[in-house]
Amino acid sequence: MRKNNSKSARALSAPAVVITLALLFAASPLWALSSANIPLDSPAYSYLDKLAGFGLISSDFKGIKPFSKSEAARLLLEAEKNLGAGEAAPAFAAELIRRMRQLIPREASLRANPDKKPRRFDYNPVSSLRMRYIYLDGAPRDYDRLVHDPGDDGVFGIGSSLRPENQYPSAAHQRGGEGTPLLENNNGVVHKDGHSGELRWGSEWYLGGFATALLEPSLFTDGDDNKLSLNRGYLKLGGGALELEAGKDENWLGLGYRGNITLTNNAENFTQVKISSPEPFNVKYIGAMKYAVIASRFDETTFDGVVRQPWFYAVKLSVKPADNLEVGFNLGRQVGGPGVKNSLGDSLRGLIGGTASDNSNGLAGFEARYRMPWLRNAELYGEFSGEDTALFWPIVESYVAGLYLPRLTDDGRNDFRFEFFQGNQILYTGMYPSGYIYKDLPIGHSQGGATQDFFFRTSHWFSARNNLALEYIYTNRGKIGRIPVDGVEQAVERKHAGRIFWNLPLYGDMDAQLGYGIEKITNLNLVAGAELTNQLVKFELKYKY
Repeated sequence: MRKNNSKSARALSAPAVVITLALLFAASPLWALSSANIPLDSPAYSYLDKLAGFGLISSDFKGIKPFSKSEAARLLLEAEKNLGAGEAAPAFAAELIRRMRQLIPREASLRANPDKKPRRFDYNPVSSLRMRYIYLDGAPRDYDRLVHDPGDDGVFGIGSSLRPENQYPSAAHQRGGEGTPLLENNNGVVHKDGHSGELRWGSEWYLGGFATALLEPSLFTDGDDNKLSLNRGYLKLGGGALELEAGKDENWLGLGYRGNITLTNNAENFTQVKISSPEPFNVKYIGAMKYAVIASRFDETTFDGVVRQPWFYAVKLSVKPADNLEVGFNLGRQVGGPGVKNSLGDSLRGLIGGTASDNSNGLAGFEARYRMPWLRNAELYGEFSGEDTALFWPIVESYVAGLYLPRLTDDGRNDFRFEFFQGNQILYTGMYPSGYIYKDLPIGHSQGGATQDFFFRTSHWFSARNNLALEYIYTNRGKIGRIPVDGVEQAVERKHAGRIFWNLPLYGDMDAQLGYGIEKITNLNLVAGAELTNQLVKFELKYKY
């Protein structure tokens, strides 16, 4: 993006101070039960959402994931307590609670019996297992293109004069790609045309109640190539309101279901150091609070002889001043590395609000979620993010907004979700040639910048483990930010997609998922008249995943 404006990373100082003060004056213990994190594609998150829809959980935070198993156990006990104390709930709610206990037996037992000390040393060599088969008939979209950078773009019609208008056709460069069509948010694993498969298995080790280690290797094959890699692997110390994690792990910062602006698990997991509160703590005069601070470094990239390898950090602060309201602050920032100015002055300018000589690229925003008990606990949520600020005012805005109805019917077996994403035309671009990208995939929303995305999902629950879901997605690129390339005007790319997923139990703790998706793309990669139809078949076997 243009460097005639200052970065939104200046907002870092405020949440850092709030987190520090909150820890000093926390009304709950800073140390609690250490536990492994629940994979982001685990059905446990849907179970907890449904229990909140029944009004059995009110202390949940959705803006920071993954949940630790101890946090999930805390929410489970809250649901159990409210199930026994309130009015009679549908049998489906009790069924969801039983299934959650089966997924986190260690943590549920220890949280339910606080006087029971965890074993000095404990381990589970196969704590989870996921085997996935994919057949893809098609090819991904390419995000690499020039987009118009108009400048003079305030927020809500305010502040436009703080950033000068750029003379047309001033351009920024979108980079990256889609990965696997119809299969986003997959830790950077890319399935190509034809048959392929992946096996993940998790192993957990515990040292008393204060240390946890997890290893989750991944074996990928597509018939021509076999690859063994580490999908997740980390060491955690502490828990409750203060936890240190070091290793490779996934993250999800935001309230979105299909995607967030700042950070998702769309790209490969980072090797990182993370300080967070896996469980909320109460702060006088503020309410319940959770936070996460993540530090990593991206791989070295070279574009047209320009070498870059920035550091990356993200900060998230979420607060619940009331049971039905969650507000949060998100920040993601690339900074420093070879080929940019790394003096103390340049770094400080970038930290508090950079100038034309800044050495960073950041985006920051605010979000809110409101639960409506009078409407069967329906939820409204949204996120606003600015990729830059001009003087003091955020610009280059992008949005996520959604509506979640956990109980279309009173028995809770039917639900509905709508989610909208609009990425600014220069979202995920910047002074680093690769942009806000890791290993060729956006680390935020999977659909990239200069995009509008409409997502609809409805599902029916035959039982806790037997669920049928239907999804429809409409996406356009180029409706904003088009620019002539070699004298040829770009066309608006449009994608209509449909997916169906059926989850069902097989035997014991083994579940299966069948999935099929199809999409029709017109004006592929913004080329007028180019068309493509993609189809994807998915089959999964899961054990306590």
